[in-house]
Amino acid sequence: MKKVRDNTIKLNQFLKLMGIVPTGGQAKLMIQGGDVQVNGMLETRRGRRLVPGDKVTIQGQTLEVNLNNNEDPDIVIDLTEQTE
Repeated sequence: MKKVRDNTIKLNQFLKLMGIVPTGGQAKLMIQGGDVQVNGMLETRRGRRLVPGDKVTIQGQTLEVNLNNNEDPDIVIDLTEQTE
């Protein structure tokens, strides 16, 4: 599981965690190449901090960020995938 601070996660980390890309370098290329939208808007910053409820669209899939904080508020428990 990926550690997060302040109930956020960086966009490039999110893409790796969700299995969209295997490496940070590939995440960087996809983000800077204009292949990623956050909440319906093009996002080219790989360090963009995502918060619960943000929707990331890539390769025709929309993934909703859902950071559940059960016992440890610094650990991502669940990230839910949605398709539109």
